[in-house]
Amino acid sequence: MPRLPDIEPDRLTPEQRRVYDAILSGPRGVVQGPLRVWVNSPGLADKAQALGAFCRYGTSLPQRLSELAIITTGAHWQAGFEWAVHAPIAQEAGIDIEAIEAIRTGREPDLPRADERAVYMFSSEILRTRRVSDETFRFALETLGQVGLVDLVGVLGYYGLISMTINAFEVPLPDGVADPFPARSG
Repeated sequence: MPRLPDIEPDRLTPEQRRVYDAILSGPRGVVQGPLRVWVNSPGLADKAQALGAFCRYGTSLPQRLSELAIITTGAHWQAGFEWAVHAPIAQEAGIDIEAIEAIRTGREPDLPRADERAVYMFSSEILRTRRVSDETFRFALETLGQVGLVDLVGVLGYYGLISMTINAFEVPLPDGVADPFPARSG
């Protein structure tokens, strides 16, 4: 059950309405999940949704790699809403369904492409250990380039914020979606 009441668009303050409308008219076209929580703080919502639009639609990474980083982050945090939204997008973008399932269940995925391995290795290592080894860093840098690697860290950070928002405020799953992490405690 969500910890905050859902926003009611007809009861928003002028500043909340401005941000709500900006999200609605942007590339997402919908104000859902953690963005609905953020509208409570229009200053945060405004900046975070702009960063999110870049991280999802504007980085140098192809969608396949961005979505791989997003689902790796969502699985790490066991953020059900994030997983429910992005796992199907990751599959549509070209990530193998068996690799997606391995990531969801905490197993090592079989990723055939070097760029996918670089994204997964870098993402999972920094999420798990809060650091990246020299070997992993070099591989990711050689594979993704400087801009790609910086963009990857941005994606990981933004979706960490998304995942924390989902978990802290108990953002519900989309209607009709089963919990992808039913064994989690708390």
